[in-house]
Amino acid sequence: MSEHSHDHPHDHDHAEDHWKHNGVRVIKGDRLDANTAQTPGMFRQAAINHARVGAQKIWAGTVTIQPDAKTGVHHHGELESVIYVVRGRARMRWGERLEYVAEAEPGDFIFVPPFVPHQEINADPNQPLECVLVRSDNEAVVVNITDVDPVEKPEAVYWVDPIHKAPE
Repeated sequence: MSEHSHDHPHDHDHAEDHWKHNGVRVIKGDRLDANTAQTPGMFRQAAINHARVGAQKIWAGTVTIQPDAKTGVHHHGELESVIYVVRGRARMRWGERLEYVAEAEPGDFIFVPPFVPHQEINADPNQPLECVLVRSDNEAVVVNITDVDPVEKPEAVYWVDPIHKAPE
């Protein structure tokens, strides 16, 4: 039995054509899609999503957050999120009362499990925070938690992006 015994000669051309258009994709850094909801002080670009590459279970892109910006307290439902810090300093607070805190700097990864109450903060008052964001679904989920006071109140600058809305 040859190593190619599973190939069918009449399917070979079709298979190559299939993988050419449905296989690995490289998205160049200067070709990201800024056609996402944008708000002042924040710039998000999609690299990998359903619309661009047909992704079914993952979203990836870049986000730049203005200095000193903070979200309100929230969680992302069943979504898992990974944040990779490219430039700047991120502070995360989490827990029932945001009693835990950690900071991340360039080269660090942050993992946010499902349903974890948290607050995201640009810890540098003078420099934008640039990150790569990957989430476990194309559908953005944000559940705001209004009965927990943020330890660091987002009064000066709200971290606002397509999935983190400003308070009304």
